[in-house]
Formats: sequence, C-alpha cells, structure tokens
Amino acid sequence: MLLLTVATLGLLTAGPAAAYQPVNIVHTERVQVGPYGVTVGFTTWPIRAMQSLDFTFLPDGGIAGKSGTLKINGPDRRATRRIQPLVRHPRKRDSWGLDVRALDAPGGYSFTFTIDGPQGHGEGTLPGVQVLDQPGPPLPLSWTLGLLPLAGLVVFLLVVWRRLRPGKLPLTI
Repeated sequence: MLLLTVATLGLLTAGPAAAYQPVNIVHTERVQVGPYGVTVGFTTWPIRAMQSLDFTFLPDGGIAGKSGTLKINGPDRRATRRIQPLVRHPRKRDSWGLDVRALDAPGGYSFTFTIDGPQGHGEGTLPGVQVLDQPGPPLPLSWTLGLLPLAGLVVFLLVVWRRLRPGKLPLTI
C-alpha cells in the first residue's frame, strides 16, 4: 500500500516538473527575406559569448507551407560552418528556431535566410547582431578555481593511501 501511495504521488508531481518551460522572447529584430517578413526573437539581450539562448524565426503568416535554411556568419567557426534547415523550435512549435544555442566568440554576426513558400523564393540577411564578451572571469581562472576541490581530494587520498599502505596490512577475517 505504501509503495502504491509513493508511486501515485510521484506521478502526480512529475507532470508539472516535466512540462516545458516557455520561451520568453525579450528582444526581436525584423528582416525582409524576399516577399516574406521574418521576426527574429532572442531570449537573452544583449547576447554574450558562451551564453546559451534560444533563437526563434517567425515569418509573417506562420510557417505552414514554407521551408527554408539558415546560415550564421561570424567569428565563431563552430557555429558558422554549415547551412542548416529551418526546423520547428522544440518548445515554441508555431515558429522555427534554435534551442539553447551559444555563440562562443564575441563579435559581429549575421543571419542569412532563404525561404521557399507560396509567394516564391526569398533571400535576406539580418546583419549586425553584436555578441559581447563572455560574462564572468576568464576561462582559465574559472577552471583553476573549479578544479581546486578535486586537487584537494586527490592530495587527501594520496596521504591516506601512503599512511595506510593497504597492501602491507595483515588480512583480518
């Protein structure tokens, strides 16, 4: 009976916890992609390097009956190496988007779109999206501070190992 009660409580409380968090757009930009106007949304503004955020791309009239591609140009070579198809955002299903994406290098970026739809083919670019330096201290300093507890643990284990010498202790049963 207790197991059934715990399982029921677990299932009842798991519903809200498993729900997707909403995508809160805090800044938008407009770009004309041929005959299509597109609203580009950002969940964090200003954008900082190495900080995850969501991008949404919503053409006027919705995404039904349209397809397209996105090419990001900028100093981050990992994020800009290929043309990618525009796909539905996993948490904002009525628009295209990128979910929890980070741009790793600061500088100027541009988003180049191509869209094919009922009004024909269109191409357009959103230029001048500035990405600021990463927040917080420099990465080497952050890693050094973060690894100090691990170094302390290794030193502690070595001291304990040297004092106990487990291979030389008599076997007791």
